[in-house]
Amino acid sequence: MTGTARPAATGEGLDARLVVDRGAFRLDVALTAEPGEVVALLGPNGAGKTTALRALAGLVPLSEGHLRLDGAELDRTPPESRPIGVVFQDYLLFPHLSALDNVAFGPRCHGAGKAEARAQAGALLERMGLAAHASAKPRRLSGGQAQRVALARALATRPRLLLLDEPLAALDARTRLDVRAQLRHHLAGFEAVAVLVTHDPLDAMVLADRLVVVEEGRIVQEGTPADIARHPRTDYIARLVGLNLYQGRAEGHTVHVRGGVGITTAEDLTGPAFVAFPPSAVTLHRDRPTGSSARNLWRCEVAGLETHGDLVRADLTGELPLTADLTTIAAAELGLHPGATAWATVKAAQTHAYLA
Repeated sequence: MTGTARPAATGEGLDARLVVDRGAFRLDVALTAEPGEVVALLGPNGAGKTTALRALAGLVPLSEGHLRLDGAELDRTPPESRPIGVVFQDYLLFPHLSALDNVAFGPRCHGAGKAEARAQAGALLERMGLAAHASAKPRRLSGGQAQRVALARALATRPRLLLLDEPLAALDARTRLDVRAQLRHHLAGFEAVAVLVTHDPLDAMVLADRLVVVEEGRIVQEGTPADIARHPRTDYIARLVGLNLYQGRAEGHTVHVRGGVGITTAEDLTGPAFVAFPPSAVTLHRDRPTGSSARNLWRCEVAGLETHGDLVRADLTGELPLTADLTTIAAAELGLHPGATAWATVKAAQTHAYLA
């Protein structure tokens, strides 16, 4: 799906077409979302994700298009007057204010009295599990605590659109795991639209109801996390979800890809198609195997090896460029090293073909 979005079912929620021209770069994406929905903008660096988020916030003017929230036109509404909350990547908490006063800042700016604003802020911090840290200044907070204070501050004005710009990027791996789960819980209770920008596929898969993948300023694919993972349509998405992906033409149980290489698949298709399989589906052999039940066999050369979790990931060139995952022991027994020759097999049942 390119440059399109689902039509809004009602006048509520987000309905936007964001066109921003910045020199040689042009962003043109259409976004819709219903109240209660979390949408993740995903894409490589320079794809236009942050530009889209800043356009939604009113920090970057639209060159063309429109921005409607709950039926109201926001194109010419000043940023400070939009019913939008933002959680920035580095949180941007006021260093001289306590956690409580950071959260109370928004309601105060919207006309609430000091006591009322602090009461609202206290309730939000309680909900975030931070009541004991209400008097702490930002420098006394951990990364996870600061992230939750920033989220509470964004929610304090009861926004109809919540924007999150790489909200977990500043956290270490262990803290990120805990805070991701907490953030998912809080977003599940948010009744308006949330838009998340991230380059981390796990953040997107865990936090979002729907993914919008942007490359070079355009939407290249859109769908649920499960659908995106199952049916990647670009090399970037395939790498993101950890799949070998090829495009070609299907004739029955064979997809013919570049160089005339055929990949045997379980599916019976005709026409332009993609075929994908995980690196774990690839079995490597030192010599050409005989008697193998695998229908796919290619001669390869090892281009590189790297640690990938508890496994070794081999990048292979040759008849069919691909990646393979194997154990450290298997890599040692095969004598793999850059420049080494290997034979790769993949069973047809472990491939997945689908029409392009």
